[in-house]
Amino acid sequence: MNKIPRRIVTGIKNGKSVIIEDQQAENVVEHLPGLIISDIWNTQKMPAVLDVETKIPNTAFPQTPKNGTYFRYVVIPPDKDLGVEFKAGEPHPMMHQTQTLDYIIILSGELYLIMEEGETLLQPGDIVIQRGTNHAWSNRSEEPCIQLAVLIDANQESRLKD
Repeated sequence: MNKIPRRIVTGIKNGKSVIIEDQQAENVVEHLPGLIISDIWNTQKMPAVLDVETKIPNTAFPQTPKNGTYFRYVVIPPDKDLGVEFKAGEPHPMMHQTQTLDYIIILSGELYLIMEEGETLLQPGDIVIQRGTNHAWSNRSEEPCIQLAVLIDANQESRLKD
């Protein structure tokens, strides 16, 4: 399984800033062949409590706590390695909706963001602001795509309608 970059956690000891932890991320799961997810950190409420870490289960689809956040590292393999077939005119088989506001950064590789109407190719450095909409990810390349995502619990009633 791919190694997730090391995780460094800071804190305060004797009134001074210190490094509390410096190690490889341990919460790493391969949910499907090549689909590797590590839920690096979470918060359980807002404002965030700085001196507590709550261990969370690593799930394929996030379960962001009410008024909380998730910080995820995701490796998305090529569709062919997942056995995903996307047929034009049909919904993508991995289409899903989260109840979160997501800040996503593509670190490496490329990936299509597919919406119910339209899609766009994402490349390294691209940033997605995903606002609780129905969406899917499709890796049509030959290489894995790595993304970082911060998921923030959101109020669905606040959504602007057209």
